[in-house]
Amino acid sequence: MNFLVSLSLLKQFFDRQGMLAIASGILIALSFPNPGFSFLAWVALVPLLIALEDIAPQTAFRIGLTCGITAYAIILYWLNIVFVRYGHLPWSVSIPVYLLLVLWLAMFFGLSTGIARLGELAGIKAAFTLPVAWVAFDFIRSFLFSGFAWAMLGHSQFRTLPLIQIADLAGVYGITMLIVLANVVLHRALRAVSGAGVPYPAKSLVILLLLLFGTLFYGFNRLNEPEINESKPLRVALIQGNISQDVKWSPAFRESTIETYERLTREASKGGVDLIVWPESAVPFFFQDEPLQAERIRNLAREMNACILFGSPAHELRNGRSTFLNSAFMLSPNGETVGRADKMHLVPLGEYVPLGNILTFINKLVVGIGDFSPGERAVVLDTGSTKLGIQVCYEVIFPELAREYVRAGARILVAITNDAWFGRSSAPYQHLAISTFRAIETRTPLIRAANTGVTAIVDHNGHISTMTGLFVEAYRTGEIQPGSGESIYLTIGDLPAWLCVLLTGGIVLLTWTKRKKTS
Repeated sequence: MNFLVSLSLLKQFFDRQGMLAIASGILIALSFPNPGFSFLAWVALVPLLIALEDIAPQTAFRIGLTCGITAYAIILYWLNIVFVRYGHLPWSVSIPVYLLLVLWLAMFFGLSTGIARLGELAGIKAAFTLPVAWVAFDFIRSFLFSGFAWAMLGHSQFRTLPLIQIADLAGVYGITMLIVLANVVLHRALRAVSGAGVPYPAKSLVILLLLLFGTLFYGFNRLNEPEINESKPLRVALIQGNISQDVKWSPAFRESTIETYERLTREASKGGVDLIVWPESAVPFFFQDEPLQAERIRNLAREMNACILFGSPAHELRNGRSTFLNSAFMLSPNGETVGRADKMHLVPLGEYVPLGNILTFINKLVVGIGDFSPGERAVVLDTGSTKLGIQVCYEVIFPELAREYVRAGARILVAITNDAWFGRSSAPYQHLAISTFRAIETRTPLIRAANTGVTAIVDHNGHISTMTGLFVEAYRTGEIQPGSGESIYLTIGDLPAWLCVLLTGGIVLLTWTKRKKTS
C-alpha cells in the first residue's frame, strides 16, 4: 500500500503540470548567482502559469510547491557542504534536514499559487492576485520562525542598477512584484497569440509598462543624481585573511592567523587609511581575556594610526550568568577600545539551538565555544568622523536590522562575515547579492570584509565598485562617502509588504464570502 501511495505521488510530480513546474523552478534557480542569468527571472514563471491553467486551488498549491522544491533544492544545494563538512553530520541526516528546509520554503510558493488561483475563481485577475500573494508570502517567510530572507526573486536583479533603485521605496519586494507581474502578463499574451480564445491582457500590459517605465525613470534619475553630502570621505582597507575553517579555532594556528592579518593590514595601509576592517571572528580568541594578544592588535592600530574593526567572540554577565556573544570590537588610532557591537540575529542550529531546553538531543552544527546569545540593541560605532552600523554575517540578509542601524545614526554599513562554511559554492555570491540591497534601501554605502571572500565595497546605489575572489588572501581599499541616511524605506519600512499581506487576506476573505453566498 505504501509503495502504491509513493508511486502515485511520484506520478503526480512528473505529470505534465509537474514537469512545467519543475521547468519554472530550474529557470528561477538559474537566475541567481551563480550562474546568475538574471534575465531568466522575467520568464521563469511562464511554465508554472501554464500548469496553473483551469485547475483547482488545491492542485495549484501542489504545482507551486513542486516549483518551489525544484528552485530551492538547486539554490540551496550548498547547505550540505555546511552540514556534512563543517557540521560533521552524516549524509543520512544532512539530506533530510536540507530537504525539510527546502520543503518549508517551497510551501510559500504553493500558498502563493493556491491563493492566486482561489482569487481567479472568485473573479479576481491573476495579474493582481499572484504578485500580491507572492510578495506577501516572501515577506512572511522573512520573519516567521526566525525568518530566512534568502533568494527572493528581486535579489536576482542585483546587478541591474536602474531597476533596483526602487528598493529605497519598497525594499526588494517592489522588484519581486514587478517580476511576477511581468511573467503573468507575458503568459496571458502568449495564450492570446496561441489562439486559446482569451483576450489580450491590454490593461495589465499598460499597467506593467507604466510601472516599468516609472521604475527605470526613477532608477536612472537616482543613479545620475549628484551626491550632496558634506561629510568627510572615509579611507578604508578591508582585509581577507583566507583562514581555513578547519584550523581557525586551533591554538596551534593562532600565531599564524594574527601574523596573516598583520601582514595584509600593513600592505593595505601603505597609502594611509582611516579604518581597517577584519572579518567575523578574525581574532580566534576572547579579545577581552587575552591582554598580551590584545596589546598586539592595539599596537597595530597605533602603528597604522587608524581605527581597526575586527570580529571576536565576547562574553558578559546577564542576570548573573555568563553569556557568549558574536561581536565586533573597534579600536581607535591610539589603540583604545571605543566600542563593541553584538550580533543580534543569530543562525538557528549554527549559533544556538532553538528550544534548546526541550531539544537537548540536538547539537549545534557549528563547532565553537558554546551557545551564543543575541545582542540586546543596535550599537553604532564611532570612528571620530563617521558612525558605523555593524552587521555580522547572516544578519545582513534582514533589511529591518540595517534600517535600525541607520536610524540610530550609522552612515556606513559594515558587514563582517565568515563564508568559509559555504566552500567553493554559489552561497558567498548569493550572500553578497542580498547585501547590496541594504545599501540601496537605506542610501548608505556598505563595506564587506569576508574571511574567505567575497570582500567588497558597495556604494549607496548598490554598485559593487570592487570585490575579491574566493579562498585567496586579499585586501580591498577605497574612499567611502558616508550616506545621507535618508530614504522613504527608512521612514515606512516594510509597509508595502504588510499591505500585500492584508490584500492577500482580503482575497481569501472575499473568496470565502462569495462561496458562502453561492452555497
